Amino acid sequence: MTTTINIKPVSTDVSNLPVLEISKLTVGYLGNEALQRVVHEVSLVVRPGEVVALVGESGSGKTTMAQAVIGLLAENGRLEAGAVRLNGADIAGWSQKQLDTIRGSKITLIPQDPTSSLNPVKTIGAQVAEVLQIHRQGSRAEIDERVIKLLALVGLSQPELRAKQYPHELSGGMRQRVLIAIAVALRPALIIADEPTSALDVTVQKRILDLIDELRREYGTAVLLVTHDLGVAADRANHTVVLKGGRIQEEGPTAEVLASPRSDYTRKLLADAPSLGKTRPASRKRSPRLVGRDDAVVVKNLVQDFAVGRRDVFRAVDNVSFTVRRGTTHAIVGESGSGKTTTARSIVGFLKPTTGRILVDGIDVTSLRGENLRRFRKTIQLVYQNPFTSLDPRQTIFQIIEEPLLNFGSLPREDRARKVQAILERVGLPQSVLTRRPHALSGGQLQRVAIARALVLDPQVLVLDEAVSALDVTVQAQILTLLDELQRALELTYLFISHDLAVVRQISDTVSVLHNGRQVDIGPVEDVFQRPGSAYTRELISAIPGQRNGNQYSFP
Repeated sequence: MTTTINIKPVSTDVSNLPVLEISKLTVGYLGNEALQRVVHEVSLVVRPGEVVALVGESGSGKTTMAQAVIGLLAENGRLEAGAVRLNGADIAGWSQKQLDTIRGSKITLIPQDPTSSLNPVKTIGAQVAEVLQIHRQGSRAEIDERVIKLLALVGLSQPELRAKQYPHELSGGMRQRVLIAIAVALRPALIIADEPTSALDVTVQKRILDLIDELRREYGTAVLLVTHDLGVAADRANHTVVLKGGRIQEEGPTAEVLASPRSDYTRKLLADAPSLGKTRPASRKRSPRLVGRDDAVVVKNLVQDFAVGRRDVFRAVDNVSFTVRRGTTHAIVGESGSGKTTTARSIVGFLKPTTGRILVDGIDVTSLRGENLRRFRKTIQLVYQNPFTSLDPRQTIFQIIEEPLLNFGSLPREDRARKVQAILERVGLPQSVLTRRPHALSGGQLQRVAIARALVLDPQVLVLDEAVSALDVTVQAQILTLLDELQRALELTYLFISHDLAVVRQISDTVSVLHNGRQVDIGPVEDVFQRPGSAYTRELISAIPGQRNGNQYSFP
């Protein structure tokens, strides 16, 4: 069976009169009294009822463009040249006071991170009501009634209750729905959606994008969709603009751009996008001699309970069992709250299981205490999702990688330096980064540092907890290739925690699917994808971006 991509255009009936017309937009940032241009004479058009995807990696200029359109550039941002026409009126030179009259009513923004975008000390209802109050959309009672209707419109259960709650009491997907409720409250002509689902589970992502689609169809709203995921663009956009370094690399109807890309950069983005049916790399098709005969990890009947209040108990992991053959990768997948990270923390020894048994490299983790448990952690190391928060910003890269060697053993300083330099070379970073601090490195470079720090102790097992989910697709592909090369060279065993089945498909040999703490599917990754045994697994697979409008997703 071969992997094929057959993309049909998203159908919609749009007017020829644009809602948004950007003409030769040039934007820069002032730093050290010099202006650095990040967007160079970019032009695009968005018509009523149309979705235009602005695609590119971090640093491509796509978010800067979105902020320039709505007048929310950083303080040192400068719109140097060009026009931004909203319904024919050039708003590029408008003051913030003038822009306030159209924000929310004519143009609105759905930001990427709902956690930082909502006020933690105001109720959900108060925050939705704010945009209605600013634009004087009725009396207090009328606005309160409208808030409940908006929360119901975006699919929140018990909207009366949600209106009284605070952001921390809602899940990430629910908070994103609140931002959408705010965005559509006044039925704007244009919605700018800036990576609105990149931090969400794949099924929640699908529901949010479906919701934006429904609202677009109902109100004829135009959408500028900022994304790094070509799978999302393939599913949702009529027209796609590909940016690199603030310049357009390619643009046109999405079907044409994805079916016959003209630029090398677009072809690379397509090749690196796991959700567009990329085949399993040839390097992942192992010969039997590369796989050990014994099991590096054995989990038997794992149960993990947490106390809730004085009497109640929450069961986060419920009777989970699996084995991981040495030298292979086992994925644990599921949505937030499925129990996958709790399972991983139990295996690493951070949590003591309520019941069950865990063996890592023949060691019974559940029996370890004190110094023995501390020493055990040389055998298994954890790589976290976000290197920006998992690496100490005050340390140099050398100190970060060296620190585990100081915690375990007494190697002479010269030997430590040689080991740090060797592992840095192994993960593909130049020696020049050793004197830098994390803020001077990109996200992909920092994740390589995090992997180097984990490998410096020569562990047998690496636990990768959403280790590539925060990265752009091209950087993600580079890290996945690196992990594969390291596994083959060092005979490592991986436990890969992820909510992204498209990535799991690329890297894993076997997979466990968790739902509400229970294991609902397990087996070789090809078998689980082709013959899922549970409705939940089928839902996860169907939610992978890049499958709508005739796209086909299958194993080679």
